[in-house]
Amino acid sequence: MQKNKSGLVPVKINLNQKGILTESFLTMLGAGVESILKRMFDLPGPEVSVTGTEPQLRSFANALRDEKSYMESIIGNGLNNPTTFSSRYKLQNAVKNFETETGLKWPIS
Repeated sequence: MQKNKSGLVPVKINLNQKGILTESFLTMLGAGVESILKRMFDLPGPEVSVTGTEPQLRSFANALRDEKSYMESIIGNGLNNPTTFSSRYKLQNAVKNFETETGLKWPIS
C-alpha cells in the first residue's frame, strides 16, 4: 500500500458493493467514515476517496453531514435536548436513505 505525504494510507471506498460484501470491506467502510468525520472536525486522518453512483454519493454525503450535526448537537446540547432528538431523527432518515440507496449498512449506530 502506498502512503501519502502525511504517512497515512489513503482509504478508497466504492459504494457499488451490492452482493460482494466482505468483513474487510465493511471494516474499511467504517474506517473511511471515521476518517472523514475526523477531518470534518479538523482532526488528522488519511485521505478518503469515495466512488459510486450519483444517488449513492449524495446519500453518503447527507448521512455524513447529519452524523456530524448530531455529534455537534450532543456536544453542545447534551443527549436529552429536543434539538439533539431532532438531529438524531434527521440522521436516522439519512442513514435509512443511504442503506436503501447502496444496500450497505451504515457503519455507525
